[in-house]
Amino acid sequence: MEDARDAQLGDLTRIAELGQILHEELAGERGGRVWSGSEAVAPPFPAAYRRYLEHPGHALVAGCIDDVVVGFGTFEVRVLHDGERIGLVRELYVEPDAREVGVGEAIVLRLLALARDEGCIGVDAIALPGGRAAKNFFEDMHFTARALVMHHQLEPSE
Repeated sequence: MEDARDAQLGDLTRIAELGQILHEELAGERGGRVWSGSEAVAPPFPAAYRRYLEHPGHALVAGCIDDVVVGFGTFEVRVLHDGERIGLVRELYVEPDAREVGVGEAIVLRLLALARDEGCIGVDAIALPGGRAAKNFFEDMHFTARALVMHHQLEPSE
């Protein structure tokens, strides 16, 4: 049975493995190199994910099938200029063989519940421009685009 739960210290090694796969998978995608250096959880793993268990306003959710961790999601609260709070899903990953069976949905539903508990007015999630499956997944979960980040690559001077 697929479900999502708050991650535990014992999950960190597995989540770090999945995080490494996520970073490797997205590094070659359009926007992936800049994502990995700015929006992504910064290595070293698993220490980076441990912070999500220890810091207020942060959470780490494990997605499971029959109690085996096959995915994860990170959550953090950001305070806007006017004091309102918004949640950020910085990373969400599910193993390819475990996709389309409800694990990702269970993770997102848990992350949304955490956002409500934190008094957030909404939740942002990051999808790369070429990540059609990720975009469609988030839209199916009732996320809508609220901004597009445009980027101009500068070539090294010769």
